[in-house]
Amino acid sequence: MQLSFLRPLYDRPGPWCSVYLDASRDTHDARPALDLRWRALKGRLLEQGADAPTVDAVERVVRGHDPMAGDYGIAVFATRGRAVLTEYLSAPPLRDLATVSELPHTMPLLAQRGEQVAWVRVLADRRGADAVAVSAGGVPRRAHVTGREDFPLRRVSPGGWSQSRYQRAAMEAWHHNAGDAAAATVELAEKVGAEVVVVAGDVRATGMIAAQLPERWQDVLVRTDAGSRHAGADPALMDDVTVQTIAEVADQRVTATLDRFGVQEDVGAGLDAVVSALRRNQVDTMLIVDDPSSTAQLWVGPEPTDIATDPGQLTAVSVADPRRVRADAALVRALVGTDAELTVLAPDEAPELTDGVGAVLRYVDAGTPGRSHD
Repeated sequence: MQLSFLRPLYDRPGPWCSVYLDASRDTHDARPALDLRWRALKGRLLEQGADAPTVDAVERVVRGHDPMAGDYGIAVFATRGRAVLTEYLSAPPLRDLATVSELPHTMPLLAQRGEQVAWVRVLADRRGADAVAVSAGGVPRRAHVTGREDFPLRRVSPGGWSQSRYQRAAMEAWHHNAGDAAAATVELAEKVGAEVVVVAGDVRATGMIAAQLPERWQDVLVRTDAGSRHAGADPALMDDVTVQTIAEVADQRVTATLDRFGVQEDVGAGLDAVVSALRRNQVDTMLIVDDPSSTAQLWVGPEPTDIATDPGQLTAVSVADPRRVRADAALVRALVGTDAELTVLAPDEAPELTDGVGAVLRYVDAGTPGRSHD
């Protein structure tokens, strides 16, 4: 998981208000329920010493955000009278949460967000296609393709000498329209860096589009006859294929990271080793087991790599006033500051991971903790 979207949170000092709220509006009494939930969270923030301007900034987001259909949540991070980052959650948070802390509490967001896979989906027929692309950060882009050829789009059997001419004209029209759709698909895929391209709809159209995609995109292509561009068509089957394909790619990515970690033979395993590696800018990808009940803490200084299990480690390198913070908050800040990535694991995915944390390293040298010196 890339974490660059969190960078604005570490460009300014705290304290931070971090709020996770079920913002669902799928019932007639949703608005009053949202008000009640927010009032409870507002009280918690004020009890923890949050300043009024920052609480007001969060409230403006809660009450003024653009609502989504169905069940969803929002995460808001604010400091010094400003809401710095707001993220929509595809489902309500496990529980509403409001904290005031030195660093933003981002771990619940990252655990729920999971692996982000950039994808493109094209719904095609013989006249054109509708395409949507979503980047790893969740930003959608859309394209509507109306083919250049309008007549004849259906193969006909008029009989007599003209039949073969009409058949050829229909095939050429389909081919041209599929070419336009393929070009739009490639443009979107390149913009978002797609890892999955789903081409759905009319079987003949999807085949022609697939045949005109460059090899790079054919390697990540999934074709399905689910879906239709007809008005009122049920998108459920097409959605299921898309979600399943994205989930498979995300699972493959997690498995590959675990395999890379395993090859290191315990180098980079455990909290002490990960903290040391972060200080030395060695971490390529950190693995962490999602544990909402964790109370582990670390010491930090003003820089992202000012991170330690003991304050003396920081005072030894001239950090004047080490601060004690949540371990996961300190780890995430260090990952963002060193352009490292994160893989969040369920407890059953890595039951033997020391301290529930490990790291795939960019390099190993004589100073790497756990490295064999044989």
